[in-house]
Amino acid sequence: MSTLLSHLPLPERRAEIVAACRDLLESEVSRKSGLSGFAVKAGYGALKAIKPGVVPEAIDGLLDDFLAALEELHAEHVAAPAGSFGGRMKREAPRVAEALLRVTDRRAEQSKHGTLRGLYRKLRPSALRNVEEAVPGLADLVDRYYRP
Repeated sequence: MSTLLSHLPLPERRAEIVAACRDLLESEVSRKSGLSGFAVKAGYGALKAIKPGVVPEAIDGLLDDFLAALEELHAEHVAAPAGSFGGRMKREAPRVAEALLRVTDRRAEQSKHGTLRGLYRKLRPSALRNVEEAVPGLADLVDRYYRP
């Protein structure tokens, strides 16, 4: 069976993919505005201040779980391809966002760092909308590295 992981150039380009994800995250955070944008920016800044290097480290640590979370969608794409996998991700943005957030919810609950858990709980209510808004950029990133 063809898995999403088998279609991505891992491990040989993992560091590059993690850096691209970090850049996407930085871009998404910087685009936020208003009160909720202020909260996201403040939370993101606090996270980076608590532990420098935490963002790429977290992305690297979550990458395989994120890919596994998208496996059902990928299997549907392989069974009935309609355009690129990234295109399918865009069409299924709410589903993609929910799948990714299930991963981060699980990880946040397992975290030994109370400060990080508290920060996550404060930002979680707006996370679905924010992640859904980021899906098009993530889908483009996946398409950039996806090997049919």
